[in-house]
Amino acid sequence: LPFSTDDMRVVLVDDVLYTGRTIRAALNALFDYGRPARIELACLIDRGGREVPIQPDYTGHVLDHAGAKVVVSMKEADGVDRVVISANR
Repeated sequence: LPFSTDDMRVVLVDDVLYTGRTIRAALNALFDYGRPARIELACLIDRGGREVPIQPDYTGHVLDHAGAKVVVSMKEADGVDRVVISANR
């Protein structure tokens, strides 16, 4: 980042939150740029199954069944915006 995050309100956004390890790594990197006043987490899909104590502040959809497969596509990369949730059998 070309600026300090000291005393800022930061919102991290994750497409699919599962174990929490990606967010934990993002938090570690964020603190290299300063000490934010507040960090919030937004996620499109919350799959549960955390390995670290992280809870989103904003969630689009919470999956209540284990083993679901989630595929997120974005227009910029895949030509279409969509989320497909299917049973992983």
